[in-house]
Amino acid sequence: MSSPVETKPKRNPAWKRRLWQVVPVAVLTGFAAAAFVWGPGMAAEAQAGTDFGARIACSCHYVAGRPIDQCRADFEPGMTMVRLSVDQEAQEVTASVPMLASTRARYREGWGCVLEQWSG
Repeated sequence: MSSPVETKPKRNPAWKRRLWQVVPVAVLTGFAAAAFVWGPGMAAEAQAGTDFGARIACSCHYVAGRPIDQCRADFEPGMTMVRLSVDQEAQEVTASVPMLASTRARYREGWGCVLEQWSG
């Protein structure tokens, strides 16, 4: 005689489906709250960083005659997110922080490097 095999009742996977619905909403809500709280300050700091970066890099490159790669040494600590690009034809440097801020500085004979008109 053989004894009947006991089987465990199957658990309802509804809680797993519910978890997959709740977690993404909670994460997105957290990101939205963080952007609301810290976003304006980050945007202002990014704008100040690009203003400084464009002006310093333009002066370094066009006034001092140094290669643009060396101009990063003149940046303040904490400016690692500022990206530089050079337009040799227009004699201008653009500094940007992706998705937050961008500023151009143009070399003008007799004036040095001048930031573009600010429209903020």
